[in-house]
Amino acid sequence: MQGLLEFLAKYNNWLLFILLEVVSILLLFRFNSYQGSVYVSTANTAVGTMLRMESAVGQYFSLAETNERLTSRNYFLEREVDRLREIVAGNNAGVEDARSGASLQTGDGSAANIVMAKVVASTIKDADNLITIDKGSQDGIKRDMGVVSGQGVVGVVYLVGKHYSIVIPVLNTRSRISCSIRGTGYFGYLRWAVGDPTMAYVEDIPLHARFKVGDIIETSGYSSIFPHGVLVGQITEVEPSSDGLSYRLKIRLATDFGNLRDVCVVKDENLQERARLMEAARDSLRGQTK
Repeated sequence: MQGLLEFLAKYNNWLLFILLEVVSILLLFRFNSYQGSVYVSTANTAVGTMLRMESAVGQYFSLAETNERLTSRNYFLEREVDRLREIVAGNNAGVEDARSGASLQTGDGSAANIVMAKVVASTIKDADNLITIDKGSQDGIKRDMGVVSGQGVVGVVYLVGKHYSIVIPVLNTRSRISCSIRGTGYFGYLRWAVGDPTMAYVEDIPLHARFKVGDIIETSGYSSIFPHGVLVGQITEVEPSSDGLSYRLKIRLATDFGNLRDVCVVKDENLQERARLMEAARDSLRGQTK
């Protein structure tokens, strides 16, 4: 208390000056319309600036959630476009599938078929690149599930932990994904040649196939991993295979692996049933050959 009294006694002139300045400023803005309007305008500008800054900060921290929604929505829109394409082509089976799956693709329950995940680690310069995502067995992830982004195909789940999973991406020399040329039915296998992370090759396209540079490559739906019609890339060059018996298509990948953040793990019960049947058939054949 004594220290406070000594401080007030030592600086009483300055404190009185500051107090009188504050009172005079308040009186100036209180009883003079022009100065009052300047004060209100300045105060509103300052408050508005602070509110804009607060809004910008809030929007920044909500970008992750927004990007997840966009990734998920883009995947389902791609699937819906594929179904509509079948309808236009007069595919009756496609019509029935589209009718029965409309609520699945566009309703609130559509997200039940995928698990949203974030990429926590990845490489693009190695021969056998790998991607780590932040979802694992406790989220329903299983080995051999397909992984896609809002742009297109990413890869296949390889190892599954409780909280994390390892994905073999397209940018891996071990990756083999069944692809087809959109609108033709001709299919081959997607392979990556080490080097450029934006390019890959579709091999084993038959010589009698009809297509052109610029055509779209998509998943064929013949595997038990990806449904039909997921975007893979676009043809940029055509060359004969090493044995001359088929075409080798160079394609520009739709997925930007250098900027991959949000992905979807496909949980399609129909695909899983096909995988189980295929594995059972293989086991049966192995048993017969013994």
